[in-house]
Amino acid sequence: MAIHERAGKVAEQRDLINIPKLMSLYYRLVPNVENAGEKVSFGTSGHRGSALSTSFNQNHIWAIAQATVDYRNQAGIKGELFLGMDTHALSQAAYISALEVLVANDVKVVVQLHESFTPTPVVSHAIVCANKGKAADANDLADGLIITPSHNPPQDGGIKYNPPHGGPAEGQVTSWIEDRANEYLKNRLEGVKKLNYGLAKNVGLVAERDLIRPYVKDLKNVVDVKAIANAGVKIGADPLGGSGIYYWEVIAEEFGIDVTLVNDRVDPTFGFMPLDKDGKIRMDCSSPYAMAGLLKHQDEFDLCLGNDPDYDRHGIVCPGFGLMNPNHYLAVAIDYLLTHRPLWSNDLKIGKTLVSSALIDRIVAGHKRNLCEVPVGFKWFVDGLADGSFAFGGEESAGAAFLRFDGSTWCTDKDGIILGLLAAEILAVTGKTPAQRYQELISEYGTSYYRRVDSPISAKQKAKFGELNAETLGATELAGEPIESVLTHAPGNGAAIGGLKVNTANGWFAARPSGTEALYKVYAESFISEDHLEVMLTEAQALIKNALKG
Repeated sequence: MAIHERAGKVAEQRDLINIPKLMSLYYRLVPNVENAGEKVSFGTSGHRGSALSTSFNQNHIWAIAQATVDYRNQAGIKGELFLGMDTHALSQAAYISALEVLVANDVKVVVQLHESFTPTPVVSHAIVCANKGKAADANDLADGLIITPSHNPPQDGGIKYNPPHGGPAEGQVTSWIEDRANEYLKNRLEGVKKLNYGLAKNVGLVAERDLIRPYVKDLKNVVDVKAIANAGVKIGADPLGGSGIYYWEVIAEEFGIDVTLVNDRVDPTFGFMPLDKDGKIRMDCSSPYAMAGLLKHQDEFDLCLGNDPDYDRHGIVCPGFGLMNPNHYLAVAIDYLLTHRPLWSNDLKIGKTLVSSALIDRIVAGHKRNLCEVPVGFKWFVDGLADGSFAFGGEESAGAAFLRFDGSTWCTDKDGIILGLLAAEILAVTGKTPAQRYQELISEYGTSYYRRVDSPISAKQKAKFGELNAETLGATELAGEPIESVLTHAPGNGAAIGGLKVNTANGWFAARPSGTEALYKVYAESFISEDHLEVMLTEAQALIKNALKG
């Protein structure tokens, strides 16, 4: 994909969405479930869409909220429901719509004080803490709904459900909610209970609590905040206009950490954002184009941290280096944690998605620890983080979480705050930035050359991805090396990849269709050279194209 001519430059008036129009359409357009693009569809991170395309509207949220209530009832979940939202324009509207249905169904709802923003990891942490020590079949278990489209553009909305384990819901759960919600839409919301927001917030079922301070106070049990403060690490933070914007001041106050907000704006148009590589406004903290505003400050601080709107992703900026590749930082974080968490058992697993860097495999093997490679999606780490068998779970798209110092669960969803603070801890304890530490790791384990390429695909070809295997691929060699294995299921848990992964001695590629767009993704990594990576990608695309024809 060609880089847009204005990528990395601050958005102009012509790039901004019409907020009044967006909000009007949220309330006025009615989805037609006969149109696939207007149905409720839960991907790896809940239902997402836009009011502009009738894929995220009031009826969707009413239906999803009622379906969630129905799921809770049949699953025997009767505790409090934590309702969080980010700073997207549609999030505020969807929050109100969801509240109207939840309260009408007598659900006890917990929201942030003054109905302010709540990051995804804070909701997960709150659920985990609320359910600690309770039996799995207890009748007062808490769960949560989080209203966010993550780093997606300003016109988008999203909603996701976190069951009592605190992490992203399993496929069978989201399928249940999705089917139920679409039935409600099909039947014009018959059976959906609603109570007007003005009444709903005053019937005694909505509890406004300060969710910020309990989360912040607990950070000392997962990150060495004392070391960060004692070392005087100067941090520049850019929330990218997201839900964690009010957390940094409390963190600084609570632990004496030197944190400066380089951008304190909250604006539903996100008009302060530099454009991403395709010319769109996208709050992607792993993109150097979207992070151009923070990159300007990289030499003013010891470390700069960025997060996406719901704060489940992290961006690490080091002076003299710039924005770290998410794969590189995951490798550094894992290496550090395995040598600086003495209470962690040596039997704990390190979880990674199968499209994350194989440098992680080498590092985990170097420490003689257990690696667990799973398909794409953070949901695969939830059970392991919940029962304390996974020390760490991370994915290539800059999302990760890890256990507390004592080996117990911190949260079961991605946490961009603790990953950012961990980078500061690494600097405070080792005297080296994560970027400097990465250079040391590649001198020991080899230099990684990694890239992802997206290509268009037809619906018919997309459907055939599930049929790909070693036989249909029909290859014995890749980029001059013998193919050692062709995987259709993840080696860590045996779950289907939804595509395939091909391994050689010094490289690999994986191919899988997008869950939301008419394209497929090819990830590849070489430990030989950039040229070798280019050959791998070219050959991989040709192999996939040919296999999908067959």
